[in-house]
Amino acid sequence: MLKRAALALFLTATTALAGPLPNADASFPTHEPAKVELGWLLFHDPILSGNREVSCATCHHPRFGTSDGLSLGVGDGGKGLGPERVTGSENPPEQRIPRNAPALFNLGATEFTVMFHDGRLEADPTQPGGMRTPLGQDMVAGFDSVLSAQAMFPVLSGDEMAGHYSENEIARAVRQGFLSQPGGAWDLLSARIDAIPEYRARFDQVIGADQPIRFTDIANAIAAFIDVEWRADNSPFDRYLRGEADLPAPALRGMELFYGKAGCGTCHAGQFQTDHDFHAIAMPQTGPGKAARFESHARDLGRMRVTGDAEDAYRFRTPSLRNIFDTAPYGHTGAYATLEGVIRHHLDPVASLMAYDPAQMVLPAFTRADDLRIMSDRDEVAAIAAANELAPIVLSDDEIAELIAFLAALSDPESLSGRMGLPDAVPSGLPVDR
Repeated sequence: MLKRAALALFLTATTALAGPLPNADASFPTHEPAKVELGWLLFHDPILSGNREVSCATCHHPRFGTSDGLSLGVGDGGKGLGPERVTGSENPPEQRIPRNAPALFNLGATEFTVMFHDGRLEADPTQPGGMRTPLGQDMVAGFDSVLSAQAMFPVLSGDEMAGHYSENEIARAVRQGFLSQPGGAWDLLSARIDAIPEYRARFDQVIGADQPIRFTDIANAIAAFIDVEWRADNSPFDRYLRGEADLPAPALRGMELFYGKAGCGTCHAGQFQTDHDFHAIAMPQTGPGKAARFESHARDLGRMRVTGDAEDAYRFRTPSLRNIFDTAPYGHTGAYATLEGVIRHHLDPVASLMAYDPAQMVLPAFTRADDLRIMSDRDEVAAIAAANELAPIVLSDDEIAELIAFLAALSDPESLSGRMGLPDAVPSGLPVDR
């Protein structure tokens, strides 16, 4: 059995690698077990949604690789789980979630300092609280990390968790712009948790007896749970990098392609295969887009929506490829249902965009007029194509199969199943998504 150092030397001598292989040296914080267990219950408890029907796990479920198995999800007003989720008969959703639900693997690692497809939440030591967010600097005090701070977004989104307009007290507070202020949406959610004796007792262990429960305390506990539950750094590839095991021959050939001829490692860099940067690769745009309610179009300008820089139009964050086999569909709108499909898109993004067949999307059985609005707009499709950064590349079917074999080596079984699994029940008594 060849040792990693010897094999790496062999690969360097016989193939054109784009750069050195990464090191398996990711850094993770440590957490108190009581805090992790508290976050585990909160993550699975619908009590944090306005109508008490949607939990974090509804759209980030271990059954679907910590996503939801959908191209574009259905939050508040939906019924069921994953691809079987449909609209409820009462207070149905106004629209689909504009972007694909990202996986949660390794988000607790210290290298993850940017959140969401457009990076609208990011660590920034020049800002008060050390973070930059479109919700304002008064929103960041008290969060342990960007991972905990990201929890503020879904609970304030009518489409995701808050509910719409006057459906409940949380939705009303959001509608009126009362968010982190005294008596705002965060205070209302915190009061719900404080009123449940088991949660109050558990928070006593974490923040101290009789200390007020703040929303930031809730978010910090959820982040601790995510970090521990879905840490994925013991895949066959990690063990190979640490010199503990070899990879099968097809995966090794795929690794050569990934870091060589195919050029994947240029953007999918580091131990977790992401450069944490933003790129335009002509991904098809479907669904409502990330447009304001008053805007009539369904476009999604990606990173430009955050920076205001025209150079960032249609750029989206490079996703990590950990457990990639289990996180379909792929792309910021889940445009591709299969791994092979999204790989082939990367080979010639513009041609793939122009020939895109939306039938491969995974969507619940309700139709929205905006689902394909952008793909039928020639000018917008042309703009997406013009922003593309990837040059075409030719790979054979066998080489694509070898790339897929390497991607399979990025799966960490323990993280996929989760270290704690699903709770039998949550303190609110509300049903747990299974």
